[in-house]
Amino acid sequence: MRILLLTPPMTQLNTPYPATAYLTGFLRERGYDARQADPAIELVLRLYSHAGLTAIRDELMGRLELAARPAAPSVRFFLENAAAYLRSVEAVMRFLQGRDPSLALRINGGDFLPEGPRFSALEQFTAEDGEDPLAWAFGALGSQDRAKYLASLYLDDLADLVRDGIDARFELSRYGEKLAASAPSFDPLAKALADPPTLVDRTLDGITADLMAQHRPDVVGLTVPFPGNVYAAFRIARLAKQLSPETRIVMGGGYVNTELRALAEPRVFDFVDFITLDDGEKPLLNILEHLAGKRSQAGLLRTYVRENGSVCLKTTASEHDIPLKDAGTPTYDGLPLDRYLSVLEMLNPMHRVWSDGRWNKLTLAHGCYWRKCNFCDISLDYIGRYEEQAADLIVDKIERLVQETGQSGFHFVDEAAPPRILAALAERLIARGVTISWWGNVRFEKTFSPVLCQKLKESGCVAVSGGLEVASDRLLELMSKGVTVEQVARVTHAMTEAGILVHAYLMYGFPTQTEQETVDALERVRQLFAEGCIQSAYWHRFSATIHSPIGQAPERFGIRLSPMPAATFAQNDLAFEDPTSVDHDRLGEGLRKALYNFMYGIGLDTDVRFWFDAPVPKARVPRRLVADALAAHDARRSR
Repeated sequence: MRILLLTPPMTQLNTPYPATAYLTGFLRERGYDARQADPAIELVLRLYSHAGLTAIRDELMGRLELAARPAAPSVRFFLENAAAYLRSVEAVMRFLQGRDPSLALRINGGDFLPEGPRFSALEQFTAEDGEDPLAWAFGALGSQDRAKYLASLYLDDLADLVRDGIDARFELSRYGEKLAASAPSFDPLAKALADPPTLVDRTLDGITADLMAQHRPDVVGLTVPFPGNVYAAFRIARLAKQLSPETRIVMGGGYVNTELRALAEPRVFDFVDFITLDDGEKPLLNILEHLAGKRSQAGLLRTYVRENGSVCLKTTASEHDIPLKDAGTPTYDGLPLDRYLSVLEMLNPMHRVWSDGRWNKLTLAHGCYWRKCNFCDISLDYIGRYEEQAADLIVDKIERLVQETGQSGFHFVDEAAPPRILAALAERLIARGVTISWWGNVRFEKTFSPVLCQKLKESGCVAVSGGLEVASDRLLELMSKGVTVEQVARVTHAMTEAGILVHAYLMYGFPTQTEQETVDALERVRQLFAEGCIQSAYWHRFSATIHSPIGQAPERFGIRLSPMPAATFAQNDLAFEDPTSVDHDRLGEGLRKALYNFMYGIGLDTDVRFWFDAPVPKARVPRRLVADALAAHDARRSR
């Protein structure tokens, strides 16, 4: 039985999404002929090629002859400079794959890349004396990073071109996202799939046909982590069935686990045969045994099927998930590791870890050891079921992956890496002489002392990310985050002092959050940047979800849920009414503008009201709140 595991477009450009690597390793250790491929990176590589851009140019020229309105700026610029794009595109892709570093000299020369609308971003770096606009921004970073940033702007220009001129659903990290995000009805997806295919669709169809011919799978497994993978997943599934009607299609992943838990739409099974919930190892294993005639359909685990025209969930209490320690070691065999693209879309050194360089992915523990945050989906398995694995077992897996991939960078993809496991892991890495670079997500809790932070740094930790969320002690308590702003300041300062980069996840629009609290939150964030506690951050707009305590008991948080349409397909985000009636959309632009500048060290002494276009109240936070908290902590430690 040949099993082909696929990640549909789109995901990150710089590294594979880990689900297929996890499942491939698991199945191979149990004797299955499991293979994997990444149509997501393949789609980008086919579009961003001489042949791909030629097809785009020809289609655009044909459309413009029939168009009644002017083309978008990205389209006009591309057609005016098509020869330059065709000449440069494959060289740029080789450079971003790390296969042609000498091209940096030509890219930096200023006359090799066509500089489309995205290059207007360089204006922010223009020096007053009119010198090199990137000299200040890059400092001593060197010619490779400079060229990588310019080449990334070039990619973004082409992404805008495809979106504006070819397929409005296309983005470099997602495809057709709006069709699937909290979509109560399958109708929009069904219509999009029935519409005449775009050039992007036809390219994806060609990739699917090639994969089916190459692997001739008996089973195709599609991991669907995000809404931006759903449309492509169904497109791949449909064509796979058309080309090989006997092939069985299995779908699972993060999107399914959060948004399709009340699935009642039978049309979905025109495309797929099985849809699994939560961890995929055991449900997939049971499906394979069922297809081999070793297990009845009643013996499936957390698996949707269509039965007599209706959607049915097949599961049994006698079946249990595979323990994390027995889930095997991920393998990247079959994935084109030398073809992923390292892009540099932001010069902030912490922010770039998401898109620059390739990272092996590992999970230290299943679920979240805290699992109390009221905005989080703690009722679901991927958060609520916590399970650790031993440090030496983790290091064994690390060594196997380094040997397989030749890469020593690791991203630990835990919900929040437990400090106890990190401490043990650091000790074992150091004791066994294993040299890696690693980063991951943590909770900014007091366990991260200066001593532990230094130990993590010695073991290879280069960066961490964690939730500061609303940066308000009242709201942090309301959401049961388990930290305070001053505690976060102390922990992040200890990490920075150890040489670890820190990124903070921020949130605005939380239930009952006032305009004053939002301004005060920005002031606290300003101080954290000014005192060197954090180097990077991002504001997320709060969203109530159906599986969180807020979604399940909104009255506890002072809000009222709005009536929702009946859902037969996806269901996750919940609309709600907040009695504070704050215009969070108006505040959001100012928050983002401030943060962007803070990450470049700009405006750290400026009154935070400066960043908002409309009047907001003056911050009530003492200007030295963070500095005084750090000084008081240092004084206590020195006694």
